[in-house]
Amino acid sequence: MNFIIQERVLKEANYMIETEKTVREIATFFQVSKSTVHKDLHDRLKKIDQLIYKKVDKIMKYHLNIRHIRGGESTKKKYLKKEEITTKR
Repeated sequence: MNFIIQERVLKEANYMIETEKTVREIATFFQVSKSTVHKDLHDRLKKIDQLIYKKVDKIMKYHLNIRHIRGGESTKKKYLKKEEITTKR
């Protein structure tokens, strides 16, 4: 594996462990696609460092389990914001 890719994978993994951010947020931070981050943290990290992989995998599974809640919150905020805009007019 290319050294640059390996370095990026470890940076992404450590960032996720420190901040517990989602794949999408990490992708934005590192300016790569969310598909790249997912492949880095799910496939490549497993080959690089098993201990870090286990920590990251636990965080990713947590995000997967609560995504329906976050989606609901986002939708609620979206419609509340639309309602505020229409009432101000």
